[in-house]
Amino acid sequence: MKAVTDISKADNARALSGQLRLKVLGLYNQANAGHIGCSLSCIDLMIATLIGRKRDQDTFILSKGHAAAALYVCLNHTGEIPDEELETYYKNGTTLPAHPAPNHHAGIPFATGSLGHGLPIAAGIAHASRLLGQDSRVFVLLSDGETNEGTTWEAAHFALQRKLDNLIMLIDRNGLQGFGHTGDVLGDTAAAEKWQAIGFDTIEVDGHNVDALLQAIDLLTANPDGRPKAIIAHTIKGKGVSYMEDKLEWHYLPMTPAQYQQACAEVADRYLTTTRSNATENSPV
Repeated sequence: MKAVTDISKADNARALSGQLRLKVLGLYNQANAGHIGCSLSCIDLMIATLIGRKRDQDTFILSKGHAAAALYVCLNHTGEIPDEELETYYKNGTTLPAHPAPNHHAGIPFATGSLGHGLPIAAGIAHASRLLGQDSRVFVLLSDGETNEGTTWEAAHFALQRKLDNLIMLIDRNGLQGFGHTGDVLGDTAAAEKWQAIGFDTIEVDGHNVDALLQAIDLLTANPDGRPKAIIAHTIKGKGVSYMEDKLEWHYLPMTPAQYQQACAEVADRYLTTTRSNATENSPV
């Protein structure tokens, strides 16, 4: 296993966020593929969970499977996916396709990407863990658009009825989904008030502040009160690259060579330049 970065320090978290963003951009560039903005909006959530708080006995489900590149680089950082395998992303015969595929890596237990399935799977695992008397938690990362799905709400009510306080749901609330702003499609189904109203123990947080995410996870998991947990993470699609930020088209578009160079330069400047990060940024990442 690789030595995993201590992200309890803000400078380490910022640097790791930049390094993994560069790896994500590199994967998308070599594959000439889209879904870049989706990965950049949620990678800090994966850093906090997969790298910062997930224990060996815990499970992580990436329900928004179109952000698979962010999952792959995090699992590469922890040592589960070797460098040479990461280089096969999106290629014929790879174990790392555009959406996560199961049966190859322990950190990818289920195929995801058909939205609305992650929370039902996670709730089932959390319930099974309880029946078996196991000390394990289940983290599941959803997109905000995915909360349009009826299966998401059915699973939420199952978790409430079964008192699954070992279930931690994170919603990447970047405000955009495949066909527009989430609020304009089926209303704001990712709003914290909705999850609080049905009974989830809910915290809202800056989804690009790793320290705040870690604190939210710690606060919720320290409160085994029978309520499933929800972290509503306010994020920006394409975070870190100016021309991608909050732009719907970067749900789909690949980068040109010039755009790739600009994206890498901006990420390096924002996350990996010490003087800039100390002087101009308030958020740890």
